[in-house]
Order: sequence, then C-alpha cells, then structure tokens
Amino acid sequence: MTSENPIQPDVPPSGTGCVECLDAGGWWFHLRRCAQCGHIGCCDTSPSQHATAHFRETGHPVIQSFEPGEDWFWDFSTEEAGSGPVLAPAHSRPADQTVPGPSGAVPSDWRTKLNR
Repeated sequence: MTSENPIQPDVPPSGTGCVECLDAGGWWFHLRRCAQCGHIGCCDTSPSQHATAHFRETGHPVIQSFEPGEDWFWDFSTEEAGSGPVLAPAHSRPADQTVPGPSGAVPSDWRTKLNR
C-alpha cells in the first residue's frame, strides 16, 4: 500500500470513460474508478484491463465501481470488497452511455473478446 491515503474523497473522476481505451480507440465492458486519484479504467472483464494495470503502475490499491447504481469498493492489496466514503461527483458513467462502450468503438463480436 502507498504511504498516501488510498481513498481521497475530494478527487473527481478523470472523465466518463476509460482513459487508455479512449486514447487508443479501444472499448470497455465496465468501468472502475481509482479512489485515490480518480483515474477511470476498464474492468478485468474488459479486453485491456486498465483499472488493474493502473494499480500495478501506481500502487493505488482501492477502486470503486463507476457503473450506475453500484457503489462497492475493491482493494487490490487485500483482494477484498468493501464499502467506503462517498466520492466526489460524478459517481458513475453517464446512464445513457452504452455498455459496452464507447458507442462506435465496440466490435460486433465483442462478447467473444471478454475476459472471463
């Protein structure tokens, strides 16, 4: 675990989609938010697994789901789910954003490309 507090409630999310997927023209299945720096990355079911990659690169251990209606946290360092404080808005991707997303980048055979 880092020396910083792994949950910074006042830090806003980095955007409404996976930072790396958007930069590379990729796509995601579900989104996760770093509770320390606000980085939005794609889940481990997504082809690129950027949320886990962000943890490995930065040591920021705690994420929160960035899906509408979900508020659970996950701690990579303990591999345990849990709860935490309310983080700065926005609390999820836009409700009208496609799943998977982003619209226009998802291949027609996306189901065969998921990590299960």
